[in-house]
Amino acid sequence: MTLRNQRKIAIVGAGAVGSTFAYALAQSGLPDEIVLIDQNEDLARGQVLDLAHGQPFFPAVAIRHGSPSDYVDAQVIVITAGASQRPGETRLQLLKKNAAIVQSIVGEVVEQKSRAVMLIATNPVDVMTHVALQSSGSGRDRVFGSGTVLDSARLRHLLSAHCGVDVHNVHAYILGEHGDSEFAAWSMTHIAGMPIDEFCPICGRCEDWKATRDDIEQQVKDSAYHIIDYKGTTCFAVGLALVRITTAILRGENSVLTVSTRLEGEFGLQDVCLSVPCLISKRGVERIIVSKFPENEAAALSASANILREAIVQLTTDA
Repeated sequence: MTLRNQRKIAIVGAGAVGSTFAYALAQSGLPDEIVLIDQNEDLARGQVLDLAHGQPFFPAVAIRHGSPSDYVDAQVIVITAGASQRPGETRLQLLKKNAAIVQSIVGEVVEQKSRAVMLIATNPVDVMTHVALQSSGSGRDRVFGSGTVLDSARLRHLLSAHCGVDVHNVHAYILGEHGDSEFAAWSMTHIAGMPIDEFCPICGRCEDWKATRDDIEQQVKDSAYHIIDYKGTTCFAVGLALVRITTAILRGENSVLTVSTRLEGEFGLQDVCLSVPCLISKRGVERIIVSKFPENEAAALSASANILREAIVQLTTDA
């Protein structure tokens, strides 16, 4: 049995995302124990053995194959398990398939009476977060999705490259759905403390900032499609994004991250999971940071919420 004061992370799903997350997590020095759980036990054992052979090269951490009993004393449970869309399969069929997977895993967590924070990474992540919340009966503070933390990183990367400024000095957020209806919150974007719309006119790197801004936003939306076309899956950056979120939880950082959480009246929206700036600490989502958006961004958030509600309705009806 793991000691209560140890940092134990259970990763459910040993595929590309789960194993890459485990690889990045092992090098972070954050956890005392990483447990990899998968229905395909041979896959989980193989990933664990491969990772364990690298232990001389990263900070001390126990890495092992596990089972649902490991949920009991885990501090964080990260769910990456899920099916990929197959040729001829509709998005709704994929939704239903992954919803069943997430429901099953969350059911096992509840059965073990785990008090862990649950982080959902299975796609489509906003709908799967809704499913996990419904299945768990937990509050939105302890069950939330990875949301647009990765998308926000993509936006920061592109702005850094365009402006010639270190990415660590770029603060920018993608909000809404982790998907096609997501949008850049330009009103919250700053470089060196300056609003982006003030910085770019003096930057001298483009003649038409509005057109450049629209192009960058579209590149963010298309990023995953391009990566999947090139190599079949996205795994490296999402693995690092999951490390970032997990670090904020276990270290109680009070970090502002755009995770997917259920809104209960914030921004005028109700009972839908999507990404907005949240304060992340040991309890999970400590609070949602509510700010006043300009009219176009408020409309974009509302439109994104409507699309996600439609997906939830589809999920609860027969295909």
